[in-house]
Amino acid sequence: MLSFLNDFYQNLLQTTLLEFVAVIFGLLSVWYVRKQNILGYPTGLVNVGCYVYICFANGLYANMFINAVYFLMSIYGWWNWTHGNTGDEQIKVTKLTTKEQLWLILLGILMLMAVRLVLYFVPEGNAPFWDSLTTAIFLIAMWLQARKKLESWIFWILGDVIAVPLFGLTGLLFTSFQYFIFLALATSGYFSWRKSYYKSQI
Repeated sequence: MLSFLNDFYQNLLQTTLLEFVAVIFGLLSVWYVRKQNILGYPTGLVNVGCYVYICFANGLYANMFINAVYFLMSIYGWWNWTHGNTGDEQIKVTKLTTKEQLWLILLGILMLMAVRLVLYFVPEGNAPFWDSLTTAIFLIAMWLQARKKLESWIFWILGDVIAVPLFGLTGLLFTSFQYFIFLALATSGYFSWRKSYYKSQI
């Protein structure tokens, strides 16, 4: 435990200003999304923009790609949350149908295989399988979040569980700590959106 704390402290001293900014805005983004606040998207855009460069510099190429896609999907999510309904209100939290769940599982498997195949040809990539797996999971989570689906939080939770050790073993302990906090926020977000969903069904 003391060794981990010492490593974390040393890594913290080596953390760049860009990573600090990315972490702060990432935490703000998840906090706002948890509350269904539209500010989750502009803060998220800052976060993912920073991580495109951070992941590239640390050889996490799939995560670099995912953050670039996040940027585009965040713009879509921002628009959909505010214009997805015919009225003036934001779209409500909904759940996936059984058919949508099955298609999503198939899409996730295909996405994992596709990303893993691409990374096979990328030199000096770190943890390519786990990098690919988190990429597939987080892309699905981001898409579901943009559509305000309750299940988005389940994918965020699963991805965060994998990302904590992935970034920690890569040497990005501060980012690993961020994903640990993400995990707690995602768990809280699931129950918050779940409550909102069932309230809308009354």
